[in-house]
Amino acid sequence: MEPIVRLRNVRVRYGNNNGGLVAVTNVDLSVMPGEVVSIVGRSGCGKTTLLKVIAGLVKPEYGEVYFNGHKVNGPCKGVGMLFQSPLLLPWRTVIKNILLPIEIVNGNVRNYLSRAYELIERTGLKGFENSYPWELSGGMQQRVALCRALIHKPSLLLLDEPFSALDAITREEMWNLLQEIIGYERCTTILVTHDVREAVLLSDRVVVMSGKPGRVKSEVKIGFERPRNLRVQYTKEFNDYVVEIRNLIGD
Repeated sequence: MEPIVRLRNVRVRYGNNNGGLVAVTNVDLSVMPGEVVSIVGRSGCGKTTLLKVIAGLVKPEYGEVYFNGHKVNGPCKGVGMLFQSPLLLPWRTVIKNILLPIEIVNGNVRNYLSRAYELIERTGLKGFENSYPWELSGGMQQRVALCRALIHKPSLLLLDEPFSALDAITREEMWNLLQEIIGYERCTTILVTHDVREAVLLSDRVVVMSGKPGRVKSEVKIGFERPRNLRVQYTKEFNDYVVEIRNLIGD
């Protein structure tokens, strides 16, 4: 089986008045279809940059990026993205926010209405289809953003700290929901997070970045079967993974 995502010797430099800032360098990374991979590391180590490179939103200074066997030279179709902020348009209702990517790409909204309502039901938003973002809690807004990221049935879901602004209880609810959605949609997932416990709970593999500039320092395979009950967090095995990854980040 071939990787769905492959990065080879990727280096990214951002321009500035001091000759440029190297965000990541010498990055090699492969992600297999159906895998859930988390990327962790200190702030500024290039985690979000890697997501943008994979999505085709940032072009490497050198190195190669492949998605579904094709070299990435621009924004990728078949990729959904979820950010720390929901980024919903306040003047659009829930259903219209979810359908926005379809309007932008081809305008065939009617063909995706059933898909939108299916996602609304699966994410617990039924009854709020015609509500506006300002009428929803933070957790509900992020559910809308998740539906929007999934509306076109992406084979790859990229998550950039999507739960970091939520309270602890809502965050755990979103962890459960995300596991259900990933299992049902069968989409490969790459998660950037500062929360090591979140990474261990959700992932098959945790990639630890060092910096600066960002490099892949180590990888830790998580031996629990998915989906995972939240109670696994209180086991010795779980906490052993957390300590190992924290030590890798802290070295």
